[in-house]
Amino acid sequence: MGMSDKERTTHHTITVGSRVRITVPDTAAGAHNASTHTGVVIEDYADMALDPAPLGRDWAPVRRWAIALDDGRLIFAHDDELTDES
Repeated sequence: MGMSDKERTTHHTITVGSRVRITVPDTAAGAHNASTHTGVVIEDYADMALDPAPLGRDWAPVRRWAIALDDGRLIFAHDDELTDES
């Protein structure tokens, strides 16, 4: 039996429940500033991630991962924005 998208992992290590590190751009401070945060992946939206081309827009892209940050915020990220902490 094949694996569903939700059973597949990113970088072969990140799954729901993984502790991750993410660097978030600080848009209020300027495009070149960023802060690094840690948290836990709480959902994988791989089934819902769309190619933005057919949407006719490049704003508000669907991101694959929902992450509950240690500071209490909920953020969403693409595969390449996460680093596994384990």
